This record gives sequence, structure tokens and C-alpha cells, in this order.
Amino acid sequence: MYGALWRVLPGPVWLRIMLVLVLVAAVVFALFTWVFPWVDAQLNPINVTVEE
Repeated sequence: MYGALWRVLPGPVWLRIMLVLVLVAAVVFALFTWVFPWVDAQLNPINVTVEE
């Protein structure tokens, strides 16, 4: 999969590296902005079932 992504990206090696870094940053940003808060709301860690 990563080889296919590397072949699809245009330009010389330095440009491909920059594009991969931008793509990784965009994925991390999307995870922290939308995915992780949604998962946290679904799991609801405040309501625990273990009593002391």
C-alpha cells in the first residue's frame, strides 16, 4: 500500500517526502479533531460499573 502511495505522488523525492509529511499531519489532525472526541463520547469513561 505504501509503495502504491509513493508511486502515485508526483515530483522528485524531496517533494514526495514533504507531501507524505503533510498527509500524515492532516490525518493526525483529523483524528484528534473529530475521531478521538467521537470515540470518547461513545465510550463514556465517566460512568464506570465497578463500585468500591
